[in-house]
Amino acid sequence: MDLLTLDELKALVRRDVGPCVSIFMPTHRAGFETRQDQIRFKNMLREAEEGLRALGLRSPQVRGLLKPARRLLTDPAFWRHQSDGLAVFAGENLFRYYRLPLDFTELVVVSERCHIRPLLPLFIGDGHFFILALSQNQIRLLEGTRHRADEIELEGVPTSLVEALGEGSEKQLQFHTRTGAPGAGERPAAFHGHDPADEAKERILRYFRQVNDGLGQVLRNERAPLVLAGVNYLLPLYREANTYAHLLEQGITGNPEALTPAELHGRAWEIVQPYFLEAEQATRARYQALAGTGRTSTNVQEVVPAAYHGRVEVLFVALGIQHWGRFVPETNTVHLSAERTPGDEDLLDLAAIQTILNGGTVYAVEPENVPDGAPLAAIFRF
Repeated sequence: MDLLTLDELKALVRRDVGPCVSIFMPTHRAGFETRQDQIRFKNMLREAEEGLRALGLRSPQVRGLLKPARRLLTDPAFWRHQSDGLAVFAGENLFRYYRLPLDFTELVVVSERCHIRPLLPLFIGDGHFFILALSQNQIRLLEGTRHRADEIELEGVPTSLVEALGEGSEKQLQFHTRTGAPGAGERPAAFHGHDPADEAKERILRYFRQVNDGLGQVLRNERAPLVLAGVNYLLPLYREANTYAHLLEQGITGNPEALTPAELHGRAWEIVQPYFLEAEQATRARYQALAGTGRTSTNVQEVVPAAYHGRVEVLFVALGIQHWGRFVPETNTVHLSAERTPGDEDLLDLAAIQTILNGGTVYAVEPENVPDGAPLAAIFRF
């Protein structure tokens, strides 16, 4: 699976040079359906061609713009390694694709800017988290939503102790491992060969510091909670090396090499769900405490400009509801439409996107769970 970072999301939104093709489709992980995914993608590229021509592009321009996407059609390995959804963005000097744990509805959008609305579930504040599965033989990073977790392809992160410290390190650092606390008459985990208090511990810490440094680049600007998975003696050592600000205290104990992504997700969700609920409830209480002070609003025409200019710290937004209209940054005004007209966009989504891009937190909730019964509710930074 591919990791979509906040920096990349910002780059897609702020790119304003020429038309952009945005393609979203559900995909399958295995079986005959992967061949059907290729066929559907080919049909969606045809739809993108028509959209580009409708914008006035000539055939050579259309072919050049979509050429990188067409190469995917002839790459069987690409289609054998999918997640639940595929997002593709193509434009002048732009080609990006992301295999993500999201169930996309088939959608092709051709416009002057990239369309990112279907990606928002990865950036809302109530169900996005990471799992770091630790062992001497394997490092795995998984990205999770409330529904599933998938492994991320890591670059710049050592994936084993041998890779980090070189041949021979593994033999020097053999443990007696067990998945739980020692029982009666049992000794805690110990190293073979050397006193574990000094040399061996330092080697493990060197290994984990390299992992932490690599993850610092991978998770740059992320604020989602991180859950550790590993045998008991490794978890405190990694915490000593860790610098990621959102590492949770509780972890998954046991050998993660024996656990599938689905099993890791199930055990991690038991840890993060109370964390998410507690954070949301605390934010609701804060909203109520600030009501009437000028620091909150449910007015779409006030919230959208505030989100655009980075004033929105927290936004509650209703699922399944649209408010159509236009925002004009030059005049800082919002024009509401009784019905959708050409050029309109969903102002609730716009507020959510701008809040995320400016470092705020978004809770996408059922309409009855938005404070004050409004379609959106914001807490302002100032």
